[in-house]
Amino acid sequence: METCEQGSTGEAQGAMEVNLDYLLQLKELDIPEEEAKKALIVTGNISAEEAAIFYFESLERLNEEMEDEQNSHKMVFVVNMELPMGVGKLFFPQIAAQVGHAAVGLYQVLIKESKTREMAYKWDEYGAKKVVLQGSTTAHLLELQALAISLNLPNYLVRDAGRTQIAAGSYTVLSIMGEAESVNVVTGKLKLLN
Repeated sequence: METCEQGSTGEAQGAMEVNLDYLLQLKELDIPEEEAKKALIVTGNISAEEAAIFYFESLERLNEEMEDEQNSHKMVFVVNMELPMGVGKLFFPQIAAQVGHAAVGLYQVLIKESKTREMAYKWDEYGAKKVVLQGSTTAHLLELQALAISLNLPNYLVRDAGRTQIAAGSYTVLSIMGEAESVNVVTGKLKLLN
């Protein structure tokens, strides 16, 4: 038998010996050596079969998690950068307020229907991912909104009331919600707001 090196599995497991016969059997199944060793240690060196089952079930769980991640939902905010809402300390509260309006407006859209309400629950379940991006102009925001609508993505476009330095009726922020892959079709090429 061979002694496995200590790794992230802990000190007690690091000193456990790995059965070389089982290890060879696992390698014949094209399981990488380090993964085979970990599987043997975790299953207590009972058998190659137990270790193989553990390894392949772990792979299946990982694939499911990756699929869930790909199908996870996100909320994206596209800020109209042609308006006087710069990103410096002086203007940041204005952008934050507009993004807040976009978040609340989109949330109100989402809770109106059961299908979009379920989307909001999934979004929340997977960490409520939010991303703030730069849009170039009002026309750009309107183009992005049209694309979001064509993809059936819930969205909300903030139209400012004009109580600050922004002219009344200006479109300030577009918010979009959906599966990450679909939202990326609309906003995937935009730069993050820094």
